[in-house]
Amino acid sequence: MAPVSGSLQSVCVFCGSSDAADPAYLRAAGDLGRALAAANLRLVYGGGGVGLMGATARAAHEAGGKVLGVIPDFLVGKERALETVEHVIVTSMHQRKQMFFEESDGFVILPGGIGTLEEVIELLSWRRLDLHTMPIVFYNPDNFWGPLFALFQHTVDAKLTPAAFMDAWTVVERVEDIVPALFAGPKAGASPMLASLT
Repeated sequence: MAPVSGSLQSVCVFCGSSDAADPAYLRAAGDLGRALAAANLRLVYGGGGVGLMGATARAAHEAGGKVLGVIPDFLVGKERALETVEHVIVTSMHQRKQMFFEESDGFVILPGGIGTLEEVIELLSWRRLDLHTMPIVFYNPDNFWGPLFALFQHTVDAKLTPAAFMDAWTVVERVEDIVPALFAGPKAGASPMLASLT
């Protein structure tokens, strides 16, 4: 399991794998890859060469950054594994996500679909259980993630989730703010949430 705290060296990026994504999202993914390389942060990602995933990894690699892709064997063809970067082939989605967690010191969430949502929910659930305090940064162009944040707030309002949960991540609207937000760490004042379990 990843350390609860420590220096930021590797960043996992969750994002969409669709080549049909908004070109602005694809450009932003490339910008993030270059920013991670410039900050000497290793990119850990889903291993594919498609969509925002591929755009981030290619840009980081071409900028001289370190990249680790983690992809299940059954997705190697579908997501066109990017063989120009270091990659590990695993046997299940569970293995993939566990390796993301173990190999990373922080997380960035770019626009994505149901697969990205599934990864994010598990990451935030583990944060809710105080299994980690790693920084989590959402890139939120045009309020892409607004409906998800509204749903989280709805569970807080219903007293099913502690209010402190809403401090578990940082939201930025510009790509250039992602890396500084990662280095800033978890939100100031964010407190352990496990004691709030009822």
